Amino acid sequence: MNMLKIGFVAVLTLGLAACEPGAGPKQQIGTVGGAIAGGLAGSAIGSGSGRLVAVGIGTLLGSMAGGEVGRSLDRADRLYLERTTGHALEYGPSGTAQTWRNPDNGHYGAVTPKPAYQTPQGQYCREYQQTITVGGRTEQAYGTACREADGSWRIVS
Repeated sequence: MNMLKIGFVAVLTLGLAACEPGAGPKQQIGTVGGAIAGGLAGSAIGSGSGRLVAVGIGTLLGSMAGGEVGRSLDRADRLYLERTTGHALEYGPSGTAQTWRNPDNGHYGAVTPKPAYQTPQGQYCREYQQTITVGGRTEQAYGTACREADGSWRIVS
């Protein structure tokens, strides 16, 4: 039920971000990513009846921060991030950051994988932490990715 609420807020946030003059796909992706991360953080922090409030505040703050970072990421940044994430999930030792840097604009980041585990369905998954720094501003996100039958990694949360 919590994930449904977070998902609803993320979709609502994306809709609002799309209405902002000049909002491009990078900003929209960053806004939604930040909203989801903020909502998850709020869910983990809040308890009882205050959990919904914590989720709302986390979603709002995350969407604002993520939108700013997302606005600044270009296609090359996303490619560096995707390649590094795939390599970290497949080959990276648990707890060891794999880094990337775009030499053209100075944006950089890191992906730190956690230990792999196998789901009851036999699929291998890993949690990970990502940091992205754009213009001196660093944002963090946490997620889980699972290996598909073709060997690629798919982000599941």
